[in-house]
Amino acid sequence: MNQPIERHEFQAEVKQLLDLMVHSLYSDKDIFLRELVSNASDALDKLRFEQLTRTELGAADLHVRIEADRTARTLSIADNGIGMTREEVIKNIGTIARSGTREFLTAIDKATQKDVPPELIGQFGVGFYSAFMVADKIVLTTRRAGQATATRWESAGDGAYTISDAERDHAGTTVTLHLKPGDTEHGVRDYTADHVVREIVKRYSDFVTYPIKMQRWRDGEKPSDPKVLEDETLNSMKAIWDRPKAEVSEDEYREFYRHISHDWTDPLRTIPIKMEGTLEAYALLYIPSKAPFDLYSAEMKRGVQLYVKRVFVMDECKELMPTHLRFVKGVVDAHDLSLNVSREILQKDRQIQVIRKQLVKKVLATLDEMKRDKPEDYLQFWAAFGPVLKEGLLSYDTQDNDKLLELVVTASTHDTAKLASLDDYVGRMKEGQDAIYFLAGASKEAIARSPLLEAFADKGYEVLLFADPIDELWLERAPSFKTKPLKSIGRGEIELGSEDDRKKAAEDLQDKQKEYSDLLTYFRVHLQNEIKEVRLSSRLTSSPVCLVSDEHDITPRMQKMLEQLGQKPPKMKPILELNPRHQLIPKLQAIFAENKADPRLGLYAELLLGQAHLADSGQLPDPTAFSRSLADVMLHAV
Repeated sequence: MNQPIERHEFQAEVKQLLDLMVHSLYSDKDIFLRELVSNASDALDKLRFEQLTRTELGAADLHVRIEADRTARTLSIADNGIGMTREEVIKNIGTIARSGTREFLTAIDKATQKDVPPELIGQFGVGFYSAFMVADKIVLTTRRAGQATATRWESAGDGAYTISDAERDHAGTTVTLHLKPGDTEHGVRDYTADHVVREIVKRYSDFVTYPIKMQRWRDGEKPSDPKVLEDETLNSMKAIWDRPKAEVSEDEYREFYRHISHDWTDPLRTIPIKMEGTLEAYALLYIPSKAPFDLYSAEMKRGVQLYVKRVFVMDECKELMPTHLRFVKGVVDAHDLSLNVSREILQKDRQIQVIRKQLVKKVLATLDEMKRDKPEDYLQFWAAFGPVLKEGLLSYDTQDNDKLLELVVTASTHDTAKLASLDDYVGRMKEGQDAIYFLAGASKEAIARSPLLEAFADKGYEVLLFADPIDELWLERAPSFKTKPLKSIGRGEIELGSEDDRKKAAEDLQDKQKEYSDLLTYFRVHLQNEIKEVRLSSRLTSSPVCLVSDEHDITPRMQKMLEQLGQKPPKMKPILELNPRHQLIPKLQAIFAENKADPRLGLYAELLLGQAHLADSGQLPDPTAFSRSLADVMLHAV
């Protein structure tokens, strides 16, 4: 039973996006053909994979066909792939890029509105819409493999589309563009011209696995013979990962990257891999230069494409790449796997684990080489993917921890304008220093101003500054690098200098502790609901007060992170440290010695705690109480 023609409205963001496309914001309009050919290639891949378990879908001569009609000014891109049902058309076309459209529009707003970079199309998955740059109307006819009915989708880019029943001889999809008039002055070429189509396909889609066909007229053998219409294959169909590196140009590598990633920026590194021996496999991996908008989204498309003897198996093989390398794009062709491979088999397959290990090893080695030989490229990589890479330090599989630690770079008190590696730090360690000192916080600027750094700066000890949220997590595991433990300067007791220096500092602090013992006890009792202990500090040289955590307690920032994750960690109270060398402490001691019940002492204790919180995080747990205490102190001083 035929269904009536239905008219649907696009979602609000899609209407805005269509309007932008119609007004041709993109300078390189040729990319629409590459996007549509890539979509057709994906449909053929899906059919080829589904045929492995559904032999009744068997289809020979899988290909993409391009047809141009100069008189009618139409261009059609057709495939005999998987096709779509009516419901899939509404879902995939009517709301395509539903997760990225809003972000895409935000990126457009930040651009010049005159020459929007083409990488935005691929980055946000709106390739189908790019056809509206050159077309006044688009008609899509599709039939799902295994079904008898076809569906027609049509839109003029005016904010609405229609859905109706259609006729199609076989499964697959045809996208017909009703082209705008050619306008070379404004960059709109004649896309009905054969040589234009050949040029675009050769430039962007030469490596597509399936033949891209177009009919052409061939002259007869004799002048009197009529011309013959024949198929011409426009692409070479060479599996680029199977070819020797010396035979592949950088341009070919870059175009293949764009084909599989839909990212129009050049990758930072191309990594061809050939595995031989106990198993045979080929891989072509890429390290992107920019982070995708959904890098931290659970819905991010991640994992490399998996082929078996050049037969497509799956688009996102997550088993081949760990989560902390989810930014890596590429293809793996495993010659020894079974074609009917499934997710369950992949998780247990020994060969997959061997391939994964080799891929990870090669990626980490490439990053290490980049860090050593091209530091400017590595800093670009680190700015985009550093926090993701550090997620690997949370893994219970610790075999790559040392390699990951070698890749970590961060700010340092040695030179706040440059990032330092752990190797750099170890090479600059003072004689007798037995730990790598670090401090973690909300931002590099805030950490650099922390009073906890004072004693380290005074004695010439370098401190690494970590400011990514992930740092709080992996540093909690107390890792070590080259036998040197990483030690937070905001936890436990800190002893600096030689053995004699430490002994003398401990004796001086013990003497001061006896002198101020009763005052410290008063402060501890007065603040007992908020702090664990009050003690004298060996870390401070100029600031009067600071907050630290006990040796085995989690930090306040870690507590907040765990709470945000829905966990309920035990409440950990910080330790308040006072600087015995600050002139404020003897004055407080004098007030205490004169009158232990002086009401100012409680107010001073509260103000010192508030000052410590501000120095630690820039925030007060109770701003109202702090303001009230400050007003009371001012009142007593008047």
